[in-house]
Amino acid sequence: MGYENLKLEKGMYRQEGQSFTQVLEALDPSENYRGTALEGTDAFQRQLKRFGIRAKGPGSSTVEKFFRTTDSAVLFPEYVSRTVRIGMEENNILPGITAASTVIDSMDYRSIYSVAEEEDKQLCSVAEGTAIPATQVKSKENLVQLHKRGRMLVASYEALRLQRLDLFGVMLQQIGSYIQKTLLADAVEVLVNGDGNDNPADAFSVGTEPISGTAGTLGYDQLVEFWAQFDPYTMNTILCGGDLMTQLLKIEELQNPLTGLNFQGTGTLGTPLGAQLYRCSSVEEGMLIGLDKRYALEQVSAGEVLVEYDKLIDRQLERAAITCITGFDKICADAVKVLYV
Repeated sequence: MGYENLKLEKGMYRQEGQSFTQVLEALDPSENYRGTALEGTDAFQRQLKRFGIRAKGPGSSTVEKFFRTTDSAVLFPEYVSRTVRIGMEENNILPGITAASTVIDSMDYRSIYSVAEEEDKQLCSVAEGTAIPATQVKSKENLVQLHKRGRMLVASYEALRLQRLDLFGVMLQQIGSYIQKTLLADAVEVLVNGDGNDNPADAFSVGTEPISGTAGTLGYDQLVEFWAQFDPYTMNTILCGGDLMTQLLKIEELQNPLTGLNFQGTGTLGTPLGAQLYRCSSVEEGMLIGLDKRYALEQVSAGEVLVEYDKLIDRQLERAAITCITGFDKICADAVKVLYV
């Protein structure tokens, strides 16, 4: 059966353990199109082509083109979901601060952690016949807190039917960026205060041992002293707000000529002490978060972006929810530390 003859229906959104695109792919595998003009497209994109729906560009279709037939209307919720995800992925720094990403199919998730004392972190010589040192891995006491984040799409079909998808897509991407900003705030909250399992980040303050200097001022000495607290981990990632970002960029020891050229020409920030630097509005003023991204944070998601497909297919756009369910937990508490300036 070719992609032109598939029967599309609402039930394709209700397949347990499968997304709409996965259901389409099972019926119309992309591997069948190798060496053809449609190579590189997925099953959903081929359905858009089938109904002549162009999602981007000056000649993009209008919203009402999705609703010309019963079959094409079934594609609309997936279009909304994909476009929202595009907005979520733009300027998304979560992949840069998470060590693992887990997708679950339930609302309950209990993560694990390693119980390691200082001597457990050393690989000592083992004499013949003696026990090998053990590292215990246990389940955390509390479940990962999953939060439902989303936006309500409020508009009448009459208001949207003649709008071009190129413009409508911008609105959906903006919803995605709002959701992603909230997810980042959730991640920062867990990094600083822990995930409810008594694992907040160790906090240091400028002007208080072992960090020298004067409160309110961040210099190279303070940055190095903060970096030194991470052994045996490596501070390879820094999160801070705009106030401390400005101070970091002004530190003389970090003003490598190439760094200045890169920042002025491309907006790419430098890497102080080898750490990837991210500006994050969710980090409070005067706070700098350092972490070893390889061991710090796990992102847990209950599926992908969810849309109320029944309402969207039936053109009941007055109130259609777009949501995602995500939570975060700390893997190694010592891999995250906070510096108050």
